[in-house]
Amino acid sequence: MKLSFYGADQCVTGSCHCLEVNGRRILVDCGLQQGRDEVSNDAFPFAANDIDFVLVTHAHIDHTGRIPMLVKQGFQGRIVATRLTADLMDIMLQDSAHIQESDAEWKNRKAERSGAPRVEPLYTIEDAQRVSQYMTTCEYNQPLDLCEGVRVEFVDAGHLLGSASILVTATEGGITKQIVFSGDIGNVDQPIIRDPTYLTGADYVVMESTYGDRNHTEVWSYTDDLAKIIDETIAKGGNVVIPSFAVGRTQELLYFIREIKDKGMVKSDPDFPVYIDSPLAKKATTIFTGDLRGYLDEAALELVQDGTHMFNFTNLRMTETSEESKMLNMDPTPKVIISASGMCDAGRIRHHLKHNLWRPECTVVFVGYQGEGTLGRALLEGVKSVKLFGEEIAVHAQIVNFQGLSSHADRNHLLSWIQAIQAPKPQHVFVVHGDREVAPFFAKTIQGLGFTAHAPQYTEVYDLIADKVTEPGYLPERKARTTGGMRASAAYERLVAVGNMLMESIKRSRGRDNKSLARFADQLRQLLEKWES
Repeated sequence: MKLSFYGADQCVTGSCHCLEVNGRRILVDCGLQQGRDEVSNDAFPFAANDIDFVLVTHAHIDHTGRIPMLVKQGFQGRIVATRLTADLMDIMLQDSAHIQESDAEWKNRKAERSGAPRVEPLYTIEDAQRVSQYMTTCEYNQPLDLCEGVRVEFVDAGHLLGSASILVTATEGGITKQIVFSGDIGNVDQPIIRDPTYLTGADYVVMESTYGDRNHTEVWSYTDDLAKIIDETIAKGGNVVIPSFAVGRTQELLYFIREIKDKGMVKSDPDFPVYIDSPLAKKATTIFTGDLRGYLDEAALELVQDGTHMFNFTNLRMTETSEESKMLNMDPTPKVIISASGMCDAGRIRHHLKHNLWRPECTVVFVGYQGEGTLGRALLEGVKSVKLFGEEIAVHAQIVNFQGLSSHADRNHLLSWIQAIQAPKPQHVFVVHGDREVAPFFAKTIQGLGFTAHAPQYTEVYDLIADKVTEPGYLPERKARTTGGMRASAAYERLVAVGNMLMESIKRSRGRDNKSLARFADQLRQLLEKWES
C-alpha cells in the first residue's frame, strides 16, 4: 500500500496523487498545471492505461483538467465524483478543450510563418466528451465499494458546489488504513454552499495549504464592500472589471449583486448594468439552478423555497459570441463586467483588461487566488504596465484585491480542520497544494501542534504500511517569473523582495521614527522604477 505524489507538490495547481492498494492504482484528481507551477502538462509520470480509478474532489480545472488527456492516452477505468461535480466537469472540460484547440491553432499559425514545427492540443473537445462514459456519480456520505479492499466516501468540503473531501478505507495483507484526501477545503460563511464538514479520524491525511501562511482579511459585509467599489467607479464613469472563475465564484458574485440591487446600495446608478461575459459561466449557472437538494446552505434554500431566483435581477445580461464581448468595450455606459479566466491567463478577460487597465476611472477587482507567474498576480503586485496582444498597456486603473471573498479556508480554518482529526490522530500528514514557500511552512506549523507532517516533493513515494518514504521526489525547476510580460531577472526579484521586507518593517513600526528606513525604501523604489523603464 503506497502513495505517490504526481502534482500540487509544493505548488498550488495540478493536483494529482496516486494510491496503490492490492495492485490497483487509484488517482485522486488529475489537474492541469498553471502559471509557474507548470512542469509539463503533456506528459504523465505514469502510464495512463495503468490507472484503474480516478476519484475527483471537485470540478476546478487544476483538479480535473488533465482527465481528458488521461482518456486520450488509454485510460479505461472508472471515474467517481459527486453528482454535481460530474455535471460541472462536463461543461468545464469541454471549455478547457476548446481553449487547448484554440491555443494550438494560434501557435500553428505562427509556426507556418516561422517554419517552426506544428503543435497538437493537449486534448480535443471529443476527448473531453468521452470522459462522461467512464463516470460514476455518488452523493455525499454514501459509502461506495470501489474494488477489493477499498471503500470510499465523499463528504462536503464546502469549496464549490459538489466539492468533497474523500475518505478512503483500504485493506491490504490484513492491514487496514484510513486515508483522507482533503481536496480544497472551503471557507466558512460563504453564500450558496455549506461550510466544510470536519472529519474526526484518519491514519493518514493529504491536505491542502493554499492559504497556510495567512488569514483572510476580515470583511464585515461582502455586499457593503462590493457595493462601495461599484458605486465609486460608476460615479466616475468607469467600468468595474472582475476576473472571475466561471464556476462558483461568478455565481457568488451574482448572489451578492442581486442583494445589492434589492437594497438599492449603489446610489450613482441603482440599476447599473451587469454583464457575464463567459459562455461557460452561463452554462454553469444553469446547473446552479437545478436540483441542489443536499448541497445548498440554509439561506440559499430559503430563497429557492420562496421561489426567488438566486442569480436573477434587472439589467443582467449574458454575452454569447465574441462579437458581443467586443461590443462591451465600445459602449461608453459604465458597467460591471464579470469575465473569465480568474487569473487572467486566458479567455475574454484579457480583452477587457486591454481596454480598461489604462483608464484611471476604472477598477479591476480580484476575487480569487492568483497563482505565481499569472497576469493576475503581476497586477496585484503593482506592475506598471502589461503586454496584451502585442501591445504595451499602462496600468492606471485602481486594482483591488477583494480578499474576503475566497472559497479556500485560511490559515486558522485549515488548522481547525486538521485539529478535528483526533480519533485516531493521523500517523502522518502530507501537506500539498501550497506554494513552495507555504507548504513546508504550514507542515512545520502543524508539527508544532503535535502532528507528524511534511510537504512531499514531486514523484515522492510513501509506504503507508511501513510509514516511511521509499522513493524521494524532487522539486522541478520553476518557470521564470514574468512581470508585465517581461522576464524578471533573479536580481530584480531579490530587489523586490528586499523592498517588500522594508515596507513591512515600516508598517510594523506603526508611526515610530523610521526616517532612515523610509529614505532607503524610497531610494530602492526609485531604483526599481528606473530598472523597469
